[in-house]
Amino acid sequence: MLPRILCTGLLASALALAAGCSKPEPVSEPEATDKAVAETAAEPARQKADSKGPEPGVDYHSFANTEDYRVEHLDLDLAVDFDEKVLEGEAKLKFKRLTDGNPPLVLDTRDLDIQAVKAGHGGQMEAVKFSLGEKDDHLGTPLKIQLPKNATSVAIEYRTSPDASGVQWLEPQQTAGKQHPFLFTQAQAIHARSFVPLQDTPSVRITYNATIRTPEELRAVMSADNDPQAEKDGVYEFEMPQPIPSYLLALAVGDLDFKAMGERTGVYAEPSLLDAAAKEFEDTESMLEVNEKVYGPYRWDRYDLLILPPSFPFGGMENPRLSFITPTVIAGDKSLVALIAHELAHSWSGNLVTNATWRDLWLNEGFTTYLTNRIMQNVYGDERYKMEMALGYADLEEDMADRPDSDEILATDVRGRDPDAVFSNIPYEKGSLFLYELEQKVGRENFDQFLLDYFNHFSFQSISTEDFLNYLNETLLKQYPDKLSAERIHEWIYEPGLPEGAPHPTSDAFARIDPVRQQWLDGEIAAGDIDTSGWTFHQWKYFLDGMPEKLSDDQLAELDETFGLTESKNNEIAFSWLMIAVRNDYQPAFPRLEEFMVGIGRNKFVRPLYRSLVENGKRDMAERIFEKAKPGYHPLTVKVNSKIIYGDSED
Repeated sequence: MLPRILCTGLLASALALAAGCSKPEPVSEPEATDKAVAETAAEPARQKADSKGPEPGVDYHSFANTEDYRVEHLDLDLAVDFDEKVLEGEAKLKFKRLTDGNPPLVLDTRDLDIQAVKAGHGGQMEAVKFSLGEKDDHLGTPLKIQLPKNATSVAIEYRTSPDASGVQWLEPQQTAGKQHPFLFTQAQAIHARSFVPLQDTPSVRITYNATIRTPEELRAVMSADNDPQAEKDGVYEFEMPQPIPSYLLALAVGDLDFKAMGERTGVYAEPSLLDAAAKEFEDTESMLEVNEKVYGPYRWDRYDLLILPPSFPFGGMENPRLSFITPTVIAGDKSLVALIAHELAHSWSGNLVTNATWRDLWLNEGFTTYLTNRIMQNVYGDERYKMEMALGYADLEEDMADRPDSDEILATDVRGRDPDAVFSNIPYEKGSLFLYELEQKVGRENFDQFLLDYFNHFSFQSISTEDFLNYLNETLLKQYPDKLSAERIHEWIYEPGLPEGAPHPTSDAFARIDPVRQQWLDGEIAAGDIDTSGWTFHQWKYFLDGMPEKLSDDQLAELDETFGLTESKNNEIAFSWLMIAVRNDYQPAFPRLEEFMVGIGRNKFVRPLYRSLVENGKRDMAERIFEKAKPGYHPLTVKVNSKIIYGDSED
């Protein structure tokens, strides 16, 4: 972990309005009694949230007293119980002491049944007192452990809840093969604490070893060194030698086979999906190689993909060595593989250099979105690069139209809120656009060198927005004072919206779509007269997303009959069409709408559809579909969409 850079004298104009660098209050006192431990369990988060502004590098979403102790290694031994839907076993944490005192060790948990705790040094472990504090709706429950003098490790016996927020248990009928159950975890943002007691903050990086015990017919895989040749014997051993933040801890168990795609790349999937996935994502090795040429070596040994059941709530999750991927991007024509490029790019931006807190998410996602576009350009050419950029800009404009100014800031203040609320197109697309402007001003070759040096300088470290700004001040701002200004950079990061004159990516491929769409809308041509023979997925999406809010029944029927939109097998195109159908009460598409929303748990799709149903007077329909779909949804999908449907705040 990089020590927090002092805020004196660097990037003065930009940091003048940022928070100071005062040391946070200690979480606990060495003399705390058991009663005091229980009563003040949630106090660290309260104290942090009460400050006037977010302090750089302080994680307001963790109870862990990382100023006193820093966990460095995790040993896991867990049994997977599909009948009870629990993980049960032991987590042993090895930590470094950062204080001369002996305060309790504070860890993050959520709905864990803590059965016993031992602590000690080396092999000498003894039972110790522990207590669980007050539960917080967003943060879970702090676990405080009284330590013997000089203790450097704790061993915690525990059991997860069947309703763990970061674990989904699927019945056989919810999988592709319909024969075996499936389990997968999703730790980002703060859901690792629902299946492991630990310091659940991206500011702490750990190595880990794990033993996972499963039914013999199933295979376990993790964000670690997976062995595709490992015998299915019910016991799997894993090692992750590179230090990772807790949100990248990942486990999946199911009927999984493996197929290589290149020397360092391959795919795990259920047997019925394996060949299609390997064919769809066969360019992964090329993506890895082109990124290495520009931004330095891939430092995680292998890069494999795991294709999850369609209930996975995200497009992908960048778990190191093994990205978790939704099957909704298997389109048969590689039209949606930008998602693979994105998860791969995280191997540099996010996994290698990590945001220290969820306020700093743009450091992960903005950099990764920028790298994604560059990968797509290098593998698939300039036209696709421009289309991907333009679609991203459109997504950003749509998000900014729906969000308060406070959520349009890159360094977003999410204190007192669920950190999942920080995920939007703001950190992704606005962050990427900021880097694109830097590239334009200093030149691509110079900016590539900056990024290469940045990844090397901060490798395997977690940094704050202000750490980045200090580094930027010492590099690009000093090298190009005539082209860059601290004031402009401050505006990008700390102000809502986009600065005046910000880049606006466009594509000639889209410019050709606007006239024919308008001609059709004006009744000058029929849908069948539109020549779509050379259209890419991107152009189809642009064509549909550019439609006015309201279309007539005849227009909707003509589009559907001509292009077969209701039955489209491309999930992105189907989603855009179904959004139009909901807005316009186009009932012929409603059976497909229900099938789509029940069969897919990806929040990118179902969340806007549920919101549109509610906003267009179809709450009853939304409730009916949701109740039907809920047993197959991930807990995060249930949480987000139940709030939309039943009228609660989404924070």
